[in-house]
Amino acid sequence: MIGLTIQQPKLNNVSTVMQFVLLGFSDLPSLQGFLFVIFSIMYLIILIGNCLIILITRLDPALHKPMYFFLANFSLLEICYVSVTLPRILFNLWTQDRRISVLSCATQMCFFLMLGATECFLLAVMSYDRYVAICNPLHYPLVMNPTKCSQLAAGSWFSGIPVQIGQTCQIFSLHFCNSNRISHFFCDLPPILKLACGDTSVHELSVYVVAMLFVAFPFMLILASYSRIIVTILKLPTATGRAKAFSTCSSHLVVVFLFFGSATITYLRPKSTHSPGIDKLLSLFYTIVTPMFNPMIYSLRNKDVITALRKLLLKK
Repeated sequence: MIGLTIQQPKLNNVSTVMQFVLLGFSDLPSLQGFLFVIFSIMYLIILIGNCLIILITRLDPALHKPMYFFLANFSLLEICYVSVTLPRILFNLWTQDRRISVLSCATQMCFFLMLGATECFLLAVMSYDRYVAICNPLHYPLVMNPTKCSQLAAGSWFSGIPVQIGQTCQIFSLHFCNSNRISHFFCDLPPILKLACGDTSVHELSVYVVAMLFVAFPFMLILASYSRIIVTILKLPTATGRAKAFSTCSSHLVVVFLFFGSATITYLRPKSTHSPGIDKLLSLFYTIVTPMFNPMIYSLRNKDVITALRKLLLKK
């Protein structure tokens, strides 16, 4: 077994892992340098794209609206979310030292789960904003006032913290005696649970319950919002009005299905159906690929953002 272990009494014949090994992309030894370059470029794209969105939403008065307030929060979240996993991936690829202490692994998982919960709720809040704007336009300024927007954003950021800290503590209270080799590029729930000794059915159930609360519930709220939005759009008298209303929602819908689709398959599948290759591929979508495309999706399909970006570039 790679890594240090502390031998427990022979009575229970269990050894507790003191560090893990993130196997990551070690099965592609000839591509380590190439992967380092690709992931570095992706990280730069994510940082630059999301920072630009935060900057223009702050500087352009035309974007001082609830929709863009939430978009700026979302861009900040994406930077934090990706920074939990990508720097570690780059470090492992560059140094080929894949060891990670149990504390570092638990910390990474905890922040990843907290920020993942924030993303689920923030996407639900953004869909609610679009619902109010399209279905109740006359009440929109009253309902989505600055205080309400700040409360919704704060709730999205902080509501998952106690639950995810509790879940992380629960997972890392287990003994890991099977191996310390994690078949993943970061400390995620499914591969960590695979390493645990004994019966983990209670812990798996808790993962499902938390996933239902923080993934399925926000997704149902989003579906409810968009079902009302679609009905309202179809009732609009002109094709131009329908196209304009739908254009304000299409970017958000694309992001929702990219993120929730891959995350739902990962966390709501039975443990027996998990395979390292598929898990890594799905995780790449919701941890790196989606955050990379989000600025492009929102900017290319939003005339206000394109106009603000053009004005910023012309000033410079």
